Amino acid sequence: MHTQSRKQLLAACIALALGTTGGMAAAESQTFTDNRQETQIWTTYALNPHLRANDLKVSVLNGKATLTGNVAEEVNKDLAKEIALGVSGIDSVDNQIVVKPDYVPPKAGKDRSYGVMVDDATITASVKSKLLWSKQADGMTTQVKTQSGKVTLTGNADSQADKDLAGRLAMNTDGVMLVDNQLVVDASKPAPVDSAKSTAKETGGDIADSWITTKVKSTLMYSSNVNGSDISVSTNSGIVTLSGLVDNDAERDRAIELAQNVRGVKSVRSTELRY
Repeated sequence: MHTQSRKQLLAACIALALGTTGGMAAAESQTFTDNRQETQIWTTYALNPHLRANDLKVSVLNGKATLTGNVAEEVNKDLAKEIALGVSGIDSVDNQIVVKPDYVPPKAGKDRSYGVMVDDATITASVKSKLLWSKQADGMTTQVKTQSGKVTLTGNADSQADKDLAGRLAMNTDGVMLVDNQLVVDASKPAPVDSAKSTAKETGGDIADSWITTKVKSTLMYSSNVNGSDISVSTNSGIVTLSGLVDNDAERDRAIELAQNVRGVKSVRSTELRY
């Protein structure tokens, strides 16, 4: 009997220990989930142009998100709630954000916010891509830097026309506020550019239509004064056809110019581009 009692006591202790360990693991797992969800919501706020300037705070506990802070408009409070509800695992939102019509978001410090840094990196990548795909401006010989929406271009251009085109491509990119075009026109130092252009001309007939279509679409999507989502693009033997809707002649002309500047494009048909 005495031996049996010892065994029963030992078994009970082991069961208790395992139960406690399992409970701790479950608690740690839930804490990890809560933290992940908080981070996901906050990151989305930081990237959203309507919310990033506001001093919003997020806490999550067992699938319930609590939002606090101030905004100037009811629509921003609703937006914050919808973003939180869109995160996987969030079942409810306690939206304690206060709407103050006279609320002024805190001024940004010298350091760029996370959202602005992401915007700048996106702008830089977009400008580099547009230059790389262009017939005239070669992105591989142009340096692009973006600071709070201001794009600085450095490097060499073999003509004033190429320099001006690079500036226009940068200025017409989504999010760009200003362009500092420091490209130096120097016909004596354009060897890499000339080589790239020569190669592009020689292989122009070999550039796949699918590649051209993709790059034209991307160029239109990256451009701030063209609604690329409303324009369809197709390519046949280097001839690009644009179709869809534009707001006016200026947008139509800009779409045609952007398409014409993509490498491999022989001509652009725009009779199906209407407004």
